[in-house]
Amino acid sequence: MPEIGFPLLELDRSLADYVALVLPALGATLAMVGIVFPITLLFGLPLALVLANTGRHGLFPHKPTHQVLSVIVNVGRSIPFLILMAAVIPLSRLIVGTSLGVPGAIVPLTLACIPTFTRLVESSLREVPRDVIEAGFASGGTRWQLIRKVQLPEALPGLVSNTTIGLINIVDGTAIAGAVGAGGLGYLALSYGYNRFDGTMMLICVAILVVIAQTIQLSGDALAVRLRKD
Repeated sequence: MPEIGFPLLELDRSLADYVALVLPALGATLAMVGIVFPITLLFGLPLALVLANTGRHGLFPHKPTHQVLSVIVNVGRSIPFLILMAAVIPLSRLIVGTSLGVPGAIVPLTLACIPTFTRLVESSLREVPRDVIEAGFASGGTRWQLIRKVQLPEALPGLVSNTTIGLINIVDGTAIAGAVGAGGLGYLALSYGYNRFDGTMMLICVAILVVIAQTIQLSGDALAVRLRKD
């Protein structure tokens, strides 16, 4: 049986055609990242602080709260993203009025990214040496002061590294969201690159996504190294 494929380097469109298609898709991808990341940070960081500090070695241990939050976060991380997108269509329509395009992708992307980001931040907070926390207690600091002036500053390099991972996960999520019509580079790669057998478009979209991910990773690594040196 002959192998079915598509040309990888055959320019079926002019350069202007590719630019006209790629630029709006890139804008949609960046828009999704730019909206989802702050929301994820807004909800994920406080949730991680509560999760880390209600644990056995936290600043305010509370086993029932910790167990309930752990279950919620674990369930959120266990649902495959494509299934989650389909499951929350009614919620997306309720919140943003549609389940299509960039607006329709915001709700499922956020719900998918918050649990993972929460666990990443929690792991960074747990890496803060216990003796540093105890020294803060000995100096008379309150729990809120210890979180603000000891725990978060001490965990900052790890927080930056894990935030970088979380941000790249959001970029990956936008590409997956494109499979169900959310727009962006993922949608362009599938609708034009795969479905219309345009290998050049596929390569362009993949290359741009790689560049975005690498830029985020290198920037995050550089900042984390600088914070550790300081």
